[in-house]
Amino acid sequence: MTDYKETLNLPNTGFAMKANLPTKEPEMIEFWKEMDLHEKVSQARKGREKFILHDGPPYANGEIHMGHAAQKILKDMVVKSQVLDGKYAPFVPGWDCHGLPIELNVEKKKGKVGQKISASEFRAACRDYANSQINLQKSDFQRLGIIGDWENPYVTMDYPFEANIIRSLGKIIEQGHLKRGDKPVHWCFDCKSALAEAEVEYQEKLSTSIDFLFPIKNSKIDKIFGSNSKNQSYFASWTTTPWTLPGNLALTVNESFIYELIEIIFNNRKINLILAKELVQSTLERIGLDAYKSLGTCKGSDLLGIKATHPYLDRDSLIIAGDHVTTEAGTGIVHTAPGHGLEDYLVSIENGLEVLNTVKANGTFQDDVAHFAGQFVFNANDNIIDLLKEKDVLLSQSDYEHSYPHCWRHKTPVIFRATPQWFISMDANKLLEKSLSSVDSVRWEPAWGQSRMVSMLESRPDWCISRQRSWGVPIVLLVDKDTGEIHPETQEIIEKVAIMVEKNGIQAWHDVAIEDLTENHENYYKVTDCLDVWFDSGVTHACVLDTNEELQFPADLYLEGSDQHRGWFQSSLLTSIAMKESAPYKTVLTHGFVVDGEGRKMSKSIGNVISPQKIWKNMGADVLRVWIASTDYTKEIVLSDDILKRSSDSYRRIRNTIRFILGNLSDYSDQKISSENLTELDKWMLKR
Repeated sequence: MTDYKETLNLPNTGFAMKANLPTKEPEMIEFWKEMDLHEKVSQARKGREKFILHDGPPYANGEIHMGHAAQKILKDMVVKSQVLDGKYAPFVPGWDCHGLPIELNVEKKKGKVGQKISASEFRAACRDYANSQINLQKSDFQRLGIIGDWENPYVTMDYPFEANIIRSLGKIIEQGHLKRGDKPVHWCFDCKSALAEAEVEYQEKLSTSIDFLFPIKNSKIDKIFGSNSKNQSYFASWTTTPWTLPGNLALTVNESFIYELIEIIFNNRKINLILAKELVQSTLERIGLDAYKSLGTCKGSDLLGIKATHPYLDRDSLIIAGDHVTTEAGTGIVHTAPGHGLEDYLVSIENGLEVLNTVKANGTFQDDVAHFAGQFVFNANDNIIDLLKEKDVLLSQSDYEHSYPHCWRHKTPVIFRATPQWFISMDANKLLEKSLSSVDSVRWEPAWGQSRMVSMLESRPDWCISRQRSWGVPIVLLVDKDTGEIHPETQEIIEKVAIMVEKNGIQAWHDVAIEDLTENHENYYKVTDCLDVWFDSGVTHACVLDTNEELQFPADLYLEGSDQHRGWFQSSLLTSIAMKESAPYKTVLTHGFVVDGEGRKMSKSIGNVISPQKIWKNMGADVLRVWIASTDYTKEIVLSDDILKRSSDSYRRIRNTIRFILGNLSDYSDQKISSENLTELDKWMLKR
């Protein structure tokens, strides 16, 4: 009897219809490890055109979340596509290992430095903790199917890496970009440390705003305004930070504004107020007054040099000029405390005013602050307002909701606080100007990334790189006790210490005696600050791209979330320009944040978090990869249970299509078709 089955070309394959991904994927990953797939692929492409995607280091703390997963999958797709295109594209993953979050986790287990544990023991515990987190995250990234040199990642706490971070600082110092100064910086009471721009996030905050008075003791006022009034005159000011009044040294006006002297009845007495003419009506509304009498006007420039009296202290407040004074809110006269605001600081320095540091690291007032010594600054607001009432200089008080800086770790409000810090100057050797110029040489994907980077650079202050913490790469400097200048042989000292750190890690700096570094040691002291972790990751172009012969500078691509325009993209650019006057990347690609089906950021408090671990355990990592491959990464990346189900269906269709194709090729032999009979496209595909 004829077997008609033998007359048909029926699909035949061992490729299963059901993937069983949660079980099969781990087996496949182990197979890749055993065969050393990354190395085999790299060797097969060695000598060809390079393509280097430089991995931005995730922080070594906690399990990876969906943002990590989406980002690493995007990177993996780019690298694999470049390999398939015939290029040599080694991928070296990395980790960021120093900094406060690790310290806080170690403190929970070991206690604070100096209480239950020594500084050296604490650093060792931080290193152990970071290692455990790296191993946890490495396993998760590999589970996603990410191919890379996982046996030789770059780790910012490795001894040679720490040494090269120190050398990078030395290079920046050599180029003249480092400076020191008492300057207002964002300060977190919980961190007890300065914060970088990238460590500050803005949230809505309800503050108490007040209008208050500065008595004028200069008799020229009547003449300036052409008035013959006998009333006491005052400058009116407005603020949302009453706690900054102990630091007030000046009042800032805009030279080009028109200011008006008006007479009002306040607390049953006639007084004269000076404020910007354009803001008279809005100020009176806050005070609760309708009637006033105009006594004259003048330009802001006419008021410069006049001395007012502090609202409750026996101290002058000098009238100075500043372009930052606007008519958007307030009175057009800005209460100026040089220790508590960058603009206040700049205009005060221009006018020769000192910088008062009225607040301790823990957020309480210094012991010499009259009336409020020892009080926590935010708690002192009400007491300061009460004192203004007592002095009869409080015009109004109301709630005011506004965008206010918060610590990105603790989610608590921060303040500007003047402290001795080390900065990378944006002006020295035209660093900011050169950085802005270099932006044009970079390809930005999406294109709006270029204007975003430019706007952030244009408004950025000097970079405060010093931190008052234990777990960080030290700022290796010896400072003259008398002059405050750094040692003239700083470069030699930095190299000497870097060699020590290569052998023993950052503890070497804390252990070495000054006399082992310089002959005239009695004239110097060691800096105990450590570097901002954004500096660590910012110099990976020097510590990774320049030191690994398989890689190259500049990288072909930096790929991260859009928040890194103010983070890693910027710190990398600034350090690279400072060291080499060249951007560290040819192309910068950014992706959006992962959000839920309603467009909300994933948050434990909301309860909308979808973990990658749960997905690969239940559905498989390939479902995640299909989701990323099918989404528009340039916008917010939406994820929900419905989207995952659709991705799973898409994966099933793709798999069954491949199964059908393989089944049809079951009896195929490449020996049956000569190369002459192949199409040009077939030849090209086989050659790849």
